[in-house]
Amino acid sequence: MISNQLLSIVCCPDCRGALDAERIATGAEPSGLICRRCGRRYQVGDASYLDLRPLVPFTETTKYVDPALHADDRHESVSPPLLTAAIRNDMLRAFLAPSATDRIVDLGCGSGRSLVWNRDAGAYQVGIDVTPHFAQEARAGVDLIVADLRRLPLPDGAFTKAFSLDVAEHLSRESLSAVLLEAQRVLVPGGSLFLYTHVRRNSSLALGVKAVNRIARGLEQLGLLSLRQERLRKSDHINPLSDLEDFERVITHAGFRLVRIRYYTPLIGTFIENIIVRLAEGVLARRAAAGSGTTAPSYDVEPLRAARLDAKRRIARRGPVWAALRVLTWFMKLDVWLFGGVRTGPFFALLMKDTPDRV
Repeated sequence: MISNQLLSIVCCPDCRGALDAERIATGAEPSGLICRRCGRRYQVGDASYLDLRPLVPFTETTKYVDPALHADDRHESVSPPLLTAAIRNDMLRAFLAPSATDRIVDLGCGSGRSLVWNRDAGAYQVGIDVTPHFAQEARAGVDLIVADLRRLPLPDGAFTKAFSLDVAEHLSRESLSAVLLEAQRVLVPGGSLFLYTHVRRNSSLALGVKAVNRIARGLEQLGLLSLRQERLRKSDHINPLSDLEDFERVITHAGFRLVRIRYYTPLIGTFIENIIVRLAEGVLARRAAAGSGTTAPSYDVEPLRAARLDAKRRIARRGPVWAALRVLTWFMKLDVWLFGGVRTGPFFALLMKDTPDRV
């Protein structure tokens, strides 16, 4: 959606001048935006989001813009938070504690599902991503912007809190610093930023994760499951941070300090998601392939797309599939409870913007 509150705070990403809405008639939806300072015009072609990308795009891009990553249409609707998504959302709520007095921005919101899941907190929320692969529920109920995180179309101090999930590891060191500096700029002094990301240095627990993934690849070679989307999603992981000390140096340079951290080695979660869930998905894909009469392997794009959409429909009915995934989610939370204190690569972190008296 495009609310009046969003229109009142957005600014030009190039010069940070205020944007005025252009309307065909009084009271009509805005047909475009114009910058008071540089005069640049922005078209409003879709009433569900604003496109405020900089005039000159950055040369470094993410794999998220690749249409192949979205071929299975998982982004089009929001399912209840389950499996890894549930763990991340639980940690977001525990660390960030969103409330009705907050103004929160999701930096790299993807489909916007985290914003949809947390509407009940009552905070004003804005989602920003580089492409408009937004879910229907997000388009209808959340303010969304297509923009570059390195040049946010938002004024200084516009938000009290921010979060970013699975973004930092896709960025070069230079781009990560730019994103953190922009996050710091749009937060009020003392504002919080919640991150889920990882550094390259792992604990010995990661050997267990690698062993599970080797089993999954063996099952894939037998045609029992597919890890194609997961490989594509991780194919541009740059992992610019070497260890936690390096992470702290980068955030300190950006004007943040580390307030809280919890580590996450998905040992149980990897087995559940990359083997149990993928095997079940393979069964559904084979049924879809057989039902369509195609001779294509069940792990091709179309059968997998049909399987994943079928799974979404089953989950939406809150029947046996949803109940089974809830149980698996509970087991996956053991990774946080058992290993959350073991210093390792992946982690959840709460950062605070330094106040002037600390700078």
